[in-house]
Amino acid sequence: MERTAVNPVTWSQAMGFNQGEVVSGETRTLYISGQTAMSADGRPEHDGDLAAQLALAADNLEGVLTAAGMSLKNLVRLNVYTTDVDALLPHYGVLAARLGAAGVAPTTTMLGVGRLAIPGQMVELEGTAVA
Repeated sequence: MERTAVNPVTWSQAMGFNQGEVVSGETRTLYISGQTAMSADGRPEHDGDLAAQLALAADNLEGVLTAAGMSLKNLVRLNVYTTDVDALLPHYGVLAARLGAAGVAPTTTMLGVGRLAIPGQMVELEGTAVA
């Protein structure tokens, strides 16, 4: 797989994401459902702790990637949904650091939403990976 960043403007690179990415030569595409701070047996975790929820949601995202034989290096699109954008931003560096360590800057959208499907969940990560 070859990735080519498309950044007609460059401000987003300082925030850890590209404006666009051209992916060529791909053989498999993985569409990842929204991952939240759920335990392996389906229980919501870390009620009221946005930082801990973000970390577990990222772990769960990586778990799906791993189960598909991929890693964060394959992530080309990341959607971040949160019930409180202002509260999430101070903790976003945790996720950005993981992406940076993997050497990727996937196209990213962050949206503030009124509520997520599971009561008490404050952040959800949805992605697309290509290998």
